[in-house]
Amino acid sequence: MASGDRSLIGRAFIVLGAFDAKSPRLTQSEISRRSGLPLPTVHRLCGQLVAEGALERRSDGKYQVGVRLWEIGALAPGAHGLRQVALPFLEDLYEVTRENVQLVVREGTEALYLERLSSRSAVTVVGRAGGRLPLHASSGGLILLAHGGTELLDDVLHAGLESFTPKTITSERILRATLDEIRRTGFVVCREYLNVGTLAVAAPVREAGGNVVAAVSTVVPVEQDPAPLLPALVAAARGISRGLGGGGLG
Repeated sequence: MASGDRSLIGRAFIVLGAFDAKSPRLTQSEISRRSGLPLPTVHRLCGQLVAEGALERRSDGKYQVGVRLWEIGALAPGAHGLRQVALPFLEDLYEVTRENVQLVVREGTEALYLERLSSRSAVTVVGRAGGRLPLHASSGGLILLAHGGTELLDDVLHAGLESFTPKTITSERILRATLDEIRRTGFVVCREYLNVGTLAVAAPVREAGGNVVAAVSTVVPVEQDPAPLLPALVAAARGISRGLGGGGLG
Protein backbone atom coordinates (compact mmCIF):
# COMPACT_ATOMS: atom_id res chain seq x y z
CA MET A 1 0.00 0.00 0.00
CA ALA A 2 1.43 3.38 -0.99
CA SER A 3 2.07 6.06 1.61
CA GLY A 4 -0.64 8.21 0.03
CA ASP A 5 -3.16 5.40 0.51
CA ARG A 6 -2.20 5.04 4.15
CA SER A 7 -2.55 8.79 4.60
CA LEU A 8 -6.04 8.70 3.10
CA ILE A 9 -7.06 5.81 5.34
CA GLY A 10 -5.57 7.56 8.34
CA ARG A 11 -7.55 10.74 7.65
CA ALA A 12 -10.72 8.70 7.17
CA PHE A 13 -10.25 7.13 10.61
CA ILE A 14 -9.61 10.58 12.09
CA VAL A 15 -12.99 11.68 10.71
CA LEU A 16 -14.69 8.62 12.17
CA GLY A 17 -12.92 9.20 15.48
CA ALA A 18 -14.60 12.59 15.80
CA PHE A 19 -17.84 10.80 16.73
CA ASP A 20 -18.40 9.53 20.25
CA ALA A 21 -21.25 8.62 22.62
CA LYS A 22 -21.83 12.27 23.56
CA SER A 23 -21.64 13.49 19.96
CA PRO A 24 -23.12 10.79 17.69
CA ARG A 25 -24.29 13.32 15.07
CA LEU A 26 -22.04 16.06 13.73
CA THR A 27 -21.94 18.69 10.99
CA GLN A 28 -18.93 18.93 8.72
CA SER A 29 -17.80 22.04 10.59
CA GLU A 30 -18.00 20.16 13.89
CA ILE A 31 -16.08 17.21 12.42
CA SER A 32 -13.42 19.62 11.17
CA ARG A 33 -13.10 21.28 14.56
CA ARG A 34 -13.02 18.00 16.53
CA SER A 35 -10.64 16.22 14.13
CA GLY A 36 -8.32 19.11 13.34
CA LEU A 37 -8.68 18.46 9.61
CA PRO A 38 -9.36 21.31 7.12
CA LEU A 39 -13.02 21.70 6.16
CA PRO A 40 -12.39 20.94 2.43
CA THR A 41 -10.68 17.67 3.43
CA VAL A 42 -13.59 16.79 5.73
CA HIS A 43 -16.07 17.58 2.96
CA ARG A 44 -14.29 15.24 0.54
CA LEU A 45 -13.84 12.44 3.06
CA CYS A 46 -17.44 12.62 4.26
CA GLY A 47 -18.63 12.19 0.68
CA GLN A 48 -16.42 9.13 0.21
CA LEU A 49 -17.41 7.60 3.56
CA VAL A 50 -21.11 8.11 2.81
CA ALA A 51 -20.67 6.42 -0.56
CA GLU A 52 -19.11 3.39 1.17
CA GLY A 53 -21.75 3.25 3.92
CA ALA A 54 -19.32 4.13 6.71
CA LEU A 55 -21.20 7.38 7.36
CA GLU A 56 -24.82 8.36 6.85
CA ARG A 57 -25.99 11.89 6.03
CA ARG A 58 -29.18 12.89 7.81
CA SER A 59 -31.92 15.13 6.45
CA ASP A 60 -30.72 17.96 8.74
CA GLY A 61 -27.28 17.84 7.11
CA LYS A 62 -25.54 16.18 10.05
CA TYR A 63 -23.56 12.95 9.76
CA GLN A 64 -23.68 9.79 11.85
CA VAL A 65 -21.77 6.51 11.79
CA GLY A 66 -23.21 4.14 9.21
CA VAL A 67 -24.54 0.64 9.74
CA ARG A 68 -21.82 -0.74 7.46
CA LEU A 69 -19.21 -0.07 10.15
CA TRP A 70 -21.24 -2.07 12.67
CA GLU A 71 -21.51 -4.94 10.20
CA ILE A 72 -17.75 -4.99 9.67
CA GLY A 73 -17.02 -4.65 13.39
CA ALA A 74 -19.27 -7.61 14.15
CA LEU A 75 -16.92 -9.80 12.08
CA ALA A 76 -13.99 -9.22 14.46
CA PRO A 77 -13.27 -12.79 15.63
CA GLY A 78 -12.47 -11.97 19.26
CA ALA A 79 -15.48 -9.77 19.95
CA HIS A 80 -17.89 -11.85 17.87
CA GLY A 81 -16.85 -15.16 19.37
CA LEU A 82 -16.97 -13.84 22.91
CA ARG A 83 -20.38 -12.26 22.44
CA GLN A 84 -21.76 -15.41 20.84
CA VAL A 85 -20.61 -17.56 23.75
CA ALA A 86 -21.72 -15.04 26.36
CA LEU A 87 -25.19 -14.11 25.13
CA PRO A 88 -27.13 -17.13 26.52
CA PHE A 89 -25.59 -16.59 29.96
CA LEU A 90 -26.28 -12.85 29.80
CA GLU A 91 -29.89 -13.60 28.93
CA ASP A 92 -30.19 -15.96 31.91
CA LEU A 93 -28.70 -13.33 34.21
CA TYR A 94 -31.09 -10.73 32.83
CA GLU A 95 -34.06 -12.99 33.56
CA VAL A 96 -32.90 -13.22 37.18
CA THR A 97 -32.25 -9.50 37.68
CA ARG A 98 -34.53 -7.74 35.14
CA GLU A 99 -31.96 -4.96 35.30
CA ASN A 100 -28.92 -3.88 33.25
CA VAL A 101 -26.65 -6.79 32.32
CA GLN A 102 -23.39 -6.01 30.50
CA LEU A 103 -20.43 -7.71 28.85
CA VAL A 104 -17.27 -5.61 29.00
CA VAL A 105 -13.78 -5.94 27.48
CA ARG A 106 -10.72 -3.72 27.69
CA GLU A 107 -9.64 -1.42 24.89
CA GLY A 108 -6.50 0.44 25.92
CA THR A 109 -7.21 2.24 29.19
CA GLU A 110 -10.98 2.11 28.72
CA ALA A 111 -13.80 -0.37 29.23
CA LEU A 112 -15.64 -1.22 26.01
CA TYR A 113 -19.21 -2.51 26.31
CA LEU A 114 -19.72 -5.36 23.85
CA GLU A 115 -23.28 -6.09 24.88
CA ARG A 116 -26.03 -4.78 27.14
CA LEU A 117 -29.41 -6.23 28.00
CA SER A 118 -31.84 -3.92 29.74
CA SER A 119 -35.54 -3.28 30.34
CA ARG A 120 -37.43 0.01 30.23
CA SER A 121 -37.85 -0.13 34.00
CA ALA A 122 -34.13 -0.72 34.65
CA VAL A 123 -32.15 1.92 36.48
CA THR A 124 -30.55 4.53 34.19
CA VAL A 125 -26.82 4.09 33.55
CA VAL A 126 -24.08 5.94 31.66
CA GLY A 127 -22.63 3.10 29.56
CA ARG A 128 -24.13 1.64 26.40
CA ALA A 129 -23.32 -1.16 23.96
CA GLY A 130 -20.41 0.05 21.85
CA GLY A 131 -19.60 2.78 24.37
CA ARG A 132 -16.48 3.27 26.48
CA LEU A 133 -15.82 4.28 30.06
CA PRO A 134 -12.64 4.68 32.15
CA LEU A 135 -11.55 1.45 33.80
CA HIS A 136 -11.33 2.87 37.32
CA ALA A 137 -14.92 4.14 37.40
CA SER A 138 -16.98 1.11 36.35
CA SER A 139 -17.45 -2.31 37.93
CA GLY A 140 -16.47 -4.23 34.80
CA GLY A 141 -13.58 -1.87 34.22
CA LEU A 142 -12.24 -2.46 37.72
CA ILE A 143 -12.33 -6.23 37.15
CA LEU A 144 -10.28 -5.78 33.97
CA LEU A 145 -7.90 -3.36 35.65
CA ALA A 146 -7.36 -5.74 38.57
CA HIS A 147 -6.14 -8.41 36.15
CA GLY A 148 -4.42 -6.15 33.62
CA GLY A 149 -0.95 -5.96 35.12
CA THR A 150 1.20 -3.20 36.58
CA GLU A 151 1.87 -1.41 33.29
CA LEU A 152 -1.86 -0.92 32.67
CA LEU A 153 -2.36 0.37 36.20
CA ASP A 154 0.52 2.80 35.75
CA ASP A 155 -1.07 4.08 32.52
CA VAL A 156 -4.43 4.57 34.23
CA LEU A 157 -2.87 6.42 37.15
CA HIS A 158 -0.81 8.58 34.80
CA ALA A 159 -3.95 9.56 32.88
CA GLY A 160 -5.65 10.64 36.12
CA LEU A 161 -8.63 9.23 38.00
CA GLU A 162 -11.58 11.25 36.72
CA SER A 163 -14.48 11.72 39.14
CA PHE A 164 -18.02 10.97 37.96
CA THR A 165 -19.76 11.09 41.35
CA PRO A 166 -18.62 11.92 44.89
CA LYS A 167 -17.98 8.18 45.39
CA THR A 168 -15.81 7.53 42.31
CA ILE A 169 -12.39 6.19 43.29
CA THR A 170 -9.93 9.06 42.81
CA SER A 171 -7.25 7.96 45.31
CA GLU A 172 -4.36 5.76 44.18
CA ARG A 173 -4.23 4.15 47.62
CA ILE A 174 -7.93 3.25 47.57
CA LEU A 175 -7.72 2.04 43.98
CA ARG A 176 -4.82 -0.28 44.73
CA ALA A 177 -6.62 -1.65 47.79
CA THR A 178 -9.78 -2.20 45.73
CA LEU A 179 -7.87 -4.09 43.04
CA ASP A 180 -6.23 -6.29 45.68
CA GLU A 181 -9.67 -7.09 47.11
CA ILE A 182 -11.01 -7.96 43.64
CA ARG A 183 -8.17 -10.40 43.06
CA ARG A 184 -8.84 -11.95 46.48
CA THR A 185 -12.65 -12.29 46.24
CA GLY A 186 -13.22 -12.68 42.48
CA PHE A 187 -15.85 -9.94 42.23
CA VAL A 188 -16.45 -6.24 42.91
CA VAL A 189 -19.35 -4.23 44.33
CA CYS A 190 -19.47 -0.55 43.35
CA ARG A 191 -21.87 1.84 45.07
CA GLU A 192 -22.48 4.96 42.99
CA TYR A 193 -18.97 4.99 41.49
CA LEU A 194 -20.29 5.98 38.06
CA ASN A 195 -23.97 6.89 38.46
CA VAL A 196 -25.70 8.36 41.50
CA GLY A 197 -28.43 6.00 42.66
CA THR A 198 -26.92 2.81 41.24
CA LEU A 199 -25.06 -0.21 42.52
CA ALA A 200 -22.98 -2.36 40.17
CA VAL A 201 -21.46 -5.79 40.66
CA ALA A 202 -19.06 -7.54 38.27
CA ALA A 203 -17.08 -10.76 37.92
CA PRO A 204 -14.27 -11.87 35.56
CA VAL A 205 -14.46 -14.02 32.44
CA ARG A 206 -11.38 -16.14 31.68
CA GLU A 207 -10.12 -17.76 28.49
CA ALA A 208 -8.42 -21.15 28.13
CA GLY A 209 -5.08 -19.89 29.45
CA GLY A 210 -6.70 -18.50 32.57
CA ASN A 211 -6.28 -14.88 31.55
CA VAL A 212 -9.16 -12.49 32.24
CA VAL A 213 -10.51 -11.35 28.87
CA ALA A 214 -13.84 -9.79 29.86
CA ALA A 215 -16.16 -8.98 32.73
CA VAL A 216 -19.86 -9.53 33.31
CA SER A 217 -21.67 -6.86 35.30
CA THR A 218 -25.15 -5.96 36.40
CA VAL A 219 -26.39 -2.56 37.57
CA VAL A 220 -29.31 -2.18 39.99
CA PRO A 221 -30.75 0.53 42.27
CA VAL A 222 -28.32 1.48 45.03
CA GLU A 223 -30.68 0.42 47.80
CA GLN A 224 -30.77 -3.17 46.54
CA ASP A 225 -28.81 -5.77 48.51
CA PRO A 226 -26.01 -7.09 46.25
CA ALA A 227 -25.65 -10.42 48.08
CA PRO A 228 -28.52 -12.21 46.24
CA LEU A 229 -27.08 -11.06 42.88
CA LEU A 230 -23.61 -12.48 43.35
CA PRO A 231 -24.33 -16.22 42.89
CA ALA A 232 -26.11 -15.63 39.57
CA LEU A 233 -23.47 -13.16 38.40
CA VAL A 234 -20.55 -15.44 39.25
CA ALA A 235 -22.35 -18.41 37.66
CA ALA A 236 -22.83 -16.44 34.44
CA ALA A 237 -19.15 -15.42 34.37
CA ARG A 238 -18.02 -18.99 35.00
CA GLY A 239 -20.38 -20.33 32.34
CA ILE A 240 -18.94 -17.95 29.76
CA SER A 241 -15.43 -18.91 30.89
CA ARG A 242 -16.23 -22.59 30.34
CA GLY A 243 -17.51 -21.75 26.88
CA LEU A 244 -14.17 -20.09 26.12
CA GLY A 245 -12.23 -23.04 27.51
CA GLY A 246 -11.40 -21.28 30.75
CA GLY A 247 -12.58 -24.12 32.94
CA GLY A 248 -15.19 -22.00 34.69
CA LEU A 249 -12.71 -20.24 36.96
CA GLY A 250 -14.19 -17.08 38.41
